Amino acid sequence: MKMKIELRNCLWLLSMTVFLVCFCNSVQAQIGGWNPELETKAREAIKMFKEKDPELENFFEEAYGYAVFPEVGKGAVGIGGAHGSGIVFQADAAIGRVTLTQVTVGFQLGGQVYSELIFFEDEKAMKRFKRGKLKFAGQVSAVAVTLGASANVAYQNGVAVFTMTKGGLMYEASVGGQKFKYRAMEDN
Repeated sequence: MKMKIELRNCLWLLSMTVFLVCFCNSVQAQIGGWNPELETKAREAIKMFKEKDPELENFFEEAYGYAVFPEVGKGAVGIGGAHGSGIVFQADAAIGRVTLTQVTVGFQLGGQVYSELIFFEDEKAMKRFKRGKLKFAGQVSAVAVTLGASANVAYQNGVAVFTMTKGGLMYEASVGGQKFKYRAMEDN
């Protein structure tokens, strides 16, 4: 009985920690201005994605634009959360900043840090993203980047999503439930 109570307390504490980390990062992202360090990290993440799969270069060349999240932190014990800040690019120029927030409920356990890359096929898809109208439902899947992984990837509803694990272990790996908040560079 005592073991059950301790386990329940640990699960509650872990869930609250995940919530607070996501909440604090969200508040920081909303009050902060343009962050040149984040742009540098985004460009480093792009380089790492290309090193893992050189064929991604085709997406970079042909996409209307793309969003790069150098680090997305995700944690869960039944209830999960993820948060990350990123940069939006068009023609290799940084045009804005974006935050990613995700809350999930279900069978999930662990913690993970990963990078995420979202390509926009055309102007319509990118405008949807900028207006906050792009939300990933449960059926949207991300491609884990490995050598040649991008060769057979097609856009779904105008977007293609790639992820690259940086560390941790998580039983659950979807991008479902992600929401985005975009701010143009001149607004930061």
